[in-house]
Amino acid sequence: MAIFKKGEDWYIDYYVNARRRRKKIGPSKRMAEAVLAKIKLQIIEGKYLDISRQPKTTFEDLAVEYLKFSKINKRSWIRDRVSIKHLGAVFGGRYLSGITPLQIEHYKARRKDEVAPASVNRELGCLRHMLNKGIQWGMATENPAKGMRLLRENNTRLRYLTSKEAERLIEAAAPHLRPIVIVALNTGMRKGEILGLRWEDIHWKQGIILLKDTKNNQWREVPINNDVTETLGNLLERSKGPYVFTSWTGKAFTEVRKSFDSACKAVGIEDFHFHDLRHTFASHLVMAGVDLTTVKELLGHKSIEMTLRYSHLSPLHKKSAVGKLRFRMDTIWTPASDRLRKTLA
Repeated sequence: MAIFKKGEDWYIDYYVNARRRRKKIGPSKRMAEAVLAKIKLQIIEGKYLDISRQPKTTFEDLAVEYLKFSKINKRSWIRDRVSIKHLGAVFGGRYLSGITPLQIEHYKARRKDEVAPASVNRELGCLRHMLNKGIQWGMATENPAKGMRLLRENNTRLRYLTSKEAERLIEAAAPHLRPIVIVALNTGMRKGEILGLRWEDIHWKQGIILLKDTKNNQWREVPINNDVTETLGNLLERSKGPYVFTSWTGKAFTEVRKSFDSACKAVGIEDFHFHDLRHTFASHLVMAGVDLTTVKELLGHKSIEMTLRYSHLSPLHKKSAVGKLRFRMDTIWTPASDRLRKTLA
C-alpha cells in the first residue's frame, strides 16, 4: 500500500482480494494518508466497503444461470456442462468476488497435469465467458479471468479414414447415426454444427447449408453434394420438429459419442474421434487436388495456417510447383549450362 502524487493530486495505491486498486483523493497528502489507513483497517477487519457492495453470488448461482443460457444459445452446451463440473470442484462454494487470478492460475497448473492442454483451455474459456455473462447479468462486477493466457495446444494430430474405412463405418453405424456420419464426411462440419442443424438452415435450391452460429462466430455457407441432399431429403420425410437430427420423439440429439464409438469398434477402427471425420473430409479433398485455399474456406478456418496441416497430402500440387520453377530456369539458360545439359544427356 502506498500513496503517490500525480500532477496536483494525491492518489492511493493498494491491493484487495489480490486485485490492485488506485484512487484519486485530492490535493491533500494528509487526507490521502488518512483514507489509505482507514481502508487498510477495513480490509483487515473484512469490512471494506467495496467488498460489501459486490453481489453475493456464488459460483453455483452463476453456473445454474449460465447453463440455462448455454442450452438455448450455444452449441457447446454438453461441453459446458463437463467444464463446469470440473471448475466447480475447485471454485464451488466461493463467492464470485472471492475468485482471484492467482487461484485460476493454480487451477490451470493442476489441470494441465491431468488432461490435455486443449481440455484445460476449454474449461478456462468456459470460466471466462461465464464471468463475462455474470457481469452482464449483474451477478459479478469483475472478471478475474480477463487477460488470462491459455496453454499452447498441440494441433498436429491428423487421423483420417481411407475410403474403404469410411464405407465400413457408415454400414456399421446405427440408423440414427448413419445420416450424421454421412453429412460429416461430405461437408466437414463440426459435431456441434451438425447436431444443432435446423431445417431452416438448409437452402435446397441454392444447394447450401447456412451456418449462423459457428465456432468463429461468423456465418458460413457449406455446399452440399448429391449424397447429402438425398440423405437430408429422406430425413425430411419423417421430420417431427425444427431440428434435422432427432430421436423418434422429435427431440434433437445432444451427443452421439456412445453409438459412434460402438460403430468404430464394430469395424476395427481404433484411435478415432468424431472430429476426425472433419479431418477425413479435408484430407480427401487435398488428395483429390483441391487447393488449400478452397479447403480453408470449406472448413471455415480463420487462417491458412490451420489448413496447412493437410499440405503434405498433396504431392501433385508440390510437383506442379517445382515444374513451374524449372520452366523459369529454362528462360535464363546460358551457353555453359547448355553444354552441361548436352553432356549429361
